[in-house]
Amino acid sequence: MDTAFRKFGLGKLLFGIAILAGCVFLLIYDNEHRKNTGSASEQTTTAQKEGATEGVTKNVLPSLLGGKWYEADANALQEQIKGFFEKAEVQPKDDVIALILPHAGYSFSGQVAAYGAKVAGRQYKRIVVIGPSHSTRMEVLSVPGVTHYETLLGQVPLDVEFINKLLKYPVFQNVPVAHKYEHSVQIELPLFQYCQKDFKFVPIIAGQCPPETIAKAGAIIKGLIDADTLVVASSDFVHYGQSYGYVPFKENIPERIKEIDMGAYEYIARLDSDGFLEYRRKSGATICGYVPIAILLSMMDDTVKAELLKYTTSGELTGDYSRSVSYLSAAFYGRWANCSEVEPEIHNAELTEQDKKQLLILARRTINHILQNGTVPEPSELGVEITDAMKHPRAAFVTLKKNSQLRGCIGDIYPQRPLYKSVIINAIYASFRDRRFLPVKKEEYDDIKIEISILTVPKPVASADDIRIGVDGVVLYKDGKSALFLPQVATEQRWNIDEMLTHLSLKAQLPGDAWKAGASFRTFQAHVFGEE
Repeated sequence: MDTAFRKFGLGKLLFGIAILAGCVFLLIYDNEHRKNTGSASEQTTTAQKEGATEGVTKNVLPSLLGGKWYEADANALQEQIKGFFEKAEVQPKDDVIALILPHAGYSFSGQVAAYGAKVAGRQYKRIVVIGPSHSTRMEVLSVPGVTHYETLLGQVPLDVEFINKLLKYPVFQNVPVAHKYEHSVQIELPLFQYCQKDFKFVPIIAGQCPPETIAKAGAIIKGLIDADTLVVASSDFVHYGQSYGYVPFKENIPERIKEIDMGAYEYIARLDSDGFLEYRRKSGATICGYVPIAILLSMMDDTVKAELLKYTTSGELTGDYSRSVSYLSAAFYGRWANCSEVEPEIHNAELTEQDKKQLLILARRTINHILQNGTVPEPSELGVEITDAMKHPRAAFVTLKKNSQLRGCIGDIYPQRPLYKSVIINAIYASFRDRRFLPVKKEEYDDIKIEISILTVPKPVASADDIRIGVDGVVLYKDGKSALFLPQVATEQRWNIDEMLTHLSLKAQLPGDAWKAGASFRTFQAHVFGEE
């Protein structure tokens, strides 16, 4: 991290963590595409193919894990998994309702994961896998907007009806970037393709959710599942070493790592979701899938029994404990209690004029606090009442203008956190981290005007002909590159559709005419308000 940004006090609880992650559209999309190489077809959001599933167009998300996280060839992968199952010293059982499985590369954790997949011996109609997000920072849970996942072992249909039910609740959103490169859910799928038949898959990516969101998510999922559902929490356990920022001890390392892991498992065995979260907080245990595990535990009643099936560490496998990750496989036996579906909460997500004024004040006071104090403020320090409408997950951009000229603009394109947090975080990024401009200085503060754009969820359009100038914001995708314009940009610049798309192509670092062939588009609308 650069020195200039470190001075903002990123160690402060809550927002320092979110800002460290850089969970904003301009940075996320640029960085994701830079660090992932491959063909143009691999870089598109989804691979679309002809066909229909449950009345909708077949839309396939291909996994990119082959050759990186496990074998690159389908036959070799099949043999690799077969070997894991043959060595797994467990007998299949009929009353398994849930699992905890690790999600490292198969050469490290595949054998441990096979213990769980094998013990779940009967056939399930639906398999729900909840995994943590390792790269996309968000405070919601994301489900994909596709109909199938595809691995080297073939395609698996998603339970689209189940996913659509989840999307009725604000804690569940569709954040596409959270699914494309996230391994924590995808890594489990070939194991179940090997041992299960004709099941539907429900992949859920969990962000850094607060306890109230964890409890809500558990209640919602529990109200939708049935006796033929297997729920899997995907998680590795302690990550030890300098590279993980976790070196609480330097002696008796194998024993101390196991002690922390087994301390966490004690709460898991007691089905104590709150106790598990508190243990993790107090111990600092680097358990990446703590949110999925806590969600799973919150769904259990006291008739369920837990069993630790297998435990090891990468340090034990390699003999090197300077950088070690722990892997654990556990099964839960019993049955899902019959629960009614949770009624979707009715929130008034409409912003009043007073709400809009307060959000603008929130953005301005955030910028001023950093300029005056050099630290990231807590919301409570800013003297703004956070209303229910501001707590609703919404995507927002914050735009700064100086003398009517753009001075910074960054935001989220998909709802990843409560609106007020999106405004605070993106006010900071627009002021100090927009790479097109130098950071805002104290002497500029009074000359800057702030504008906030609250976005609808982007939807794909068939072609550029469907884009409405002055009404639609546009995201262009081509050859692994992307760029976005808010709806007001074309109007302010007095561009027609061709001019707007030419500038958008250039912004994506493509030739100016790149939009004319091979590009795809998503459009959205924005509610825009600003300071006088």
